[in-house]
Amino acid sequence: MPLNFIAIDFETANGSPASPCAVGLVKVRDGKLVDGLAMMFQPPYPHNWFHAGNINVHGIRPSDVEDAISWDQALGLLLKFTGDDILVAHNAPFDMGVLKASASAIEATLPQITYTCSLEISRKTYNLESYRLNAVAYAIGHEEFRHHDALADADACARIMVHAADRHGVESLEELLAATGKKFKVLVTE
Repeated sequence: MPLNFIAIDFETANGSPASPCAVGLVKVRDGKLVDGLAMMFQPPYPHNWFHAGNINVHGIRPSDVEDAISWDQALGLLLKFTGDDILVAHNAPFDMGVLKASASAIEATLPQITYTCSLEISRKTYNLESYRLNAVAYAIGHEEFRHHDALADADACARIMVHAADRHGVESLEELLAATGKKFKVLVTE
């Protein structure tokens, strides 16, 4: 099987996992980054307030999303883009938690989502002092990106996975997980 997946990264408005305000998605086919989707949107009520700490991290302000689409609309576009692909995130428990909590906030039903974590795979692939997204990206030679921009972070995650597969000499996501002793996970939404 080829190296196919979609890298995903969320930015949140505040400390609630049900407060996404931006998402970036990067599609990988046969180990090549082939498509991307980035959206800013209004976080679902009542999680639609912005904390100064989050603004300092990603730079997204309430005024940036006041005329944006709703989370309900963004979720529909996200699910259309991802289809039944496997999702990969750097620190997947965070991003999958955001997806689950924010879908629940609008009483949306998610399809079965299979995912894995580039952070976990990085820890089994590289010998680094830090496994934060930007540290791993720099270690693989991907230094020019806007950290905490959802699309840039998803792009970096995708590049890390492709690099890790090459480093392990494997050609599929399944082989990469086997080489690193990891397994696919399924997002449980009930």
